[in-house]
Amino acid sequence: MSSSSPATCSRSWSISEDSLRRYVFYASENCIQELLSASDSNRAVESSTVNDGWKILAIDNGVEISKRPSGSLHTFRSRWLLKSVSAQQFITVANAIDAAKQWDPDLVEARYIKDLEENLSIIRLRFGDRSKPLFRNREFIVYERRESMDDGTLVVAVASLPKEIADGLHPKQNNAIRGLLLQSGWVVEKLEDGSCMVTYIVQLDPAGWLPKCFVNRFNTKLVMIIENLKNQVLACSTNGDT
Repeated sequence: MSSSSPATCSRSWSISEDSLRRYVFYASENCIQELLSASDSNRAVESSTVNDGWKILAIDNGVEISKRPSGSLHTFRSRWLLKSVSAQQFITVANAIDAAKQWDPDLVEARYIKDLEENLSIIRLRFGDRSKPLFRNREFIVYERRESMDDGTLVVAVASLPKEIADGLHPKQNNAIRGLLLQSGWVVEKLEDGSCMVTYIVQLDPAGWLPKCFVNRFNTKLVMIIENLKNQVLACSTNGDT
């Protein structure tokens, strides 16, 4: 039985926009550092296990899929080199929320709830009754922070708000299960030849009555969504989009 109190899950907090901005900025700073650390490890290592805990699961069509234990849920990482696609071209496509359904077929709705700053937003992601089991009738209330590092690396950090804050901003729908995106995001590194190295990190708790091993197994499929996104980015690049 879970040690968390049911009453805690049912509360919602009313929070000022200034307090929300400060909380999200602090939380996203930690997420950004985690993403940068995960993207920076041992790019040249070809063994099945790297020394920072990441284990390579597969290398398929130029995409490396790895995982690292994080409590009862694993964190998954996918990395690939996009030739002749700039970091800005990639992030423009990946960050186009209105087009997200083109590369994530399970997504029913993605919309901005609130813009806190130019590069800091609150978003609702909703998945319908025809989505895959772990996403069926689920929603996620997340922050999204976009940052450009001094070396030209672009980072997009995404994670769920605490349930109490999320409920205060957007009450949960009766037919929806509210999952938790524990950490997620993109690190897109600018290369000298106009190409980019892309790293995608995801750790997900979909909530509901699901075995943790099933969640971990499905997460390996989740990161393969990037194949759809890669094809979309390449198509846009071919069509001359910037």
